[in-house]
Amino acid sequence: MSLLFSTATFNSCKTTQGNSRSAHHTTRGNHDRGRHHGKPDSPQSAAGNWATLDVELTDNDNPALYAELKTWLGTPYVYGGNDKGIGVDCSGMVQQVFLTVYGVPLERRSAKMMENNCTPIDKDQLTEGDLVFFNTSKRRPGITHVGIYLKDDNFVHTSSSKGVMVSNLNQKYWVKHYYCSGRPPKQK
Repeated sequence: MSLLFSTATFNSCKTTQGNSRSAHHTTRGNHDRGRHHGKPDSPQSAAGNWATLDVELTDNDNPALYAELKTWLGTPYVYGGNDKGIGVDCSGMVQQVFLTVYGVPLERRSAKMMENNCTPIDKDQLTEGDLVFFNTSKRRPGITHVGIYLKDDNFVHTSSSKGVMVSNLNQKYWVKHYYCSGRPPKQK
């Protein structure tokens, strides 16, 4: 059953089972190293300041998710890190936030998160707490970056130059590098 899920997941993420070697290559050596970071911050809006997560929440929003993510903002990027006090990479931040907010353990590598922890969804089906995946590498195929979707096309991720920050899926860079979306289990 898990082989079937894995194949379906990769097919929806622009890959095929025959090309799963590419997806597995993204799990260690190049993990989230694309120099994609340092793109413009999310703009302020009538609903608040997305860059600082000082935004109006509705009854549909999870205040615990926003509160936890706010504590991570500005945490420096450290490849392989997963600690607010020392530094974190994209999948480390996602893993820690999901454990804290939802009580859900996720894989450590972004490609493995999609493969083993997520149900594939279309971009227009994104809801709070879903994961957005990107390929930010010019040399390596497959998933190389992950962020947590909030709302209004905003997501939190770890930038190698700015640390944990909020970006918008409609920014030119993220439109170009978007790979797929997935829905992990959200319990707790």
